[in-house]
Amino acid sequence: MRQLAFSGRAYNTQVRILGVDLGRRRIGLALSDATGLLARPWLTVPAGASPAASAAAVAALLSGGDEAARDVAAIVVGLPRRLSGEDTHLTALVRRFVRELRTRTGLPVHEQDERLTSIEAESRLATREADWRVRKQTLDAEAAAVILQDYLDAHGADRPASGAHES
Repeated sequence: MRQLAFSGRAYNTQVRILGVDLGRRRIGLALSDATGLLARPWLTVPAGASPAASAAAVAALLSGGDEAARDVAAIVVGLPRRLSGEDTHLTALVRRFVRELRTRTGLPVHEQDERLTSIEAESRLATREADWRVRKQTLDAEAAAVILQDYLDAHGADRPASGAHES
């Protein structure tokens, strides 16, 4: 069976990876296809009052009724950084969210540099939708898709992994 390698772990090809763009007000979510090659925007949900509350909201979605969400084997969270690579005022908050998400889901949670992803997401949306009010409603999920696609591309999602499935 063909497997995919993500940060030293091997996953069967029939799993999905969740991409997350955490903000203070909203959380953008994206899902990969079952092969782990392509990311697509999924949902935008309200952020919680704390990193723990936001992680609980995402964990609840993963354990909910959506079949695609139940197949998630790993999570990728966008890590805010300045263009220089230094932490921003949100970096520590996102790292707390990542820790909470690992605890609540039991899944591997990877951090992905999210520099310029909102700009790219806005640019993508602008080609499909002229009204900025409509774009704003889907911007966070689109940014999560950019984060996830960057991760998939950088971690060789199209290369078979050698060896057995790691847990």
